[in-house]
Amino acid sequence: MEELFDTSETAQRLRVTRAALAKWRVAGDGPTFLRCGRKILYRASDIETWLASREYASTSAYPEASLSR
Repeated sequence: MEELFDTSETAQRLRVTRAALAKWRVAGDGPTFLRCGRKILYRASDIETWLASREYASTSAYPEASLSR
């Protein structure tokens, strides 16, 4: 089974707040997550995939939509 991280662990790994992860979940902007009852879990591979999707070689390569955030 793949390693799973809770919200606190994921926030720490991404160096963001738990509140930021919560906002991203609502907006659909963050890593894909699993809901197990009231518990939110993140797969390690989903975190890596999400990070890779935000990799840019220069600031001019940012998608237009992300500039407004």
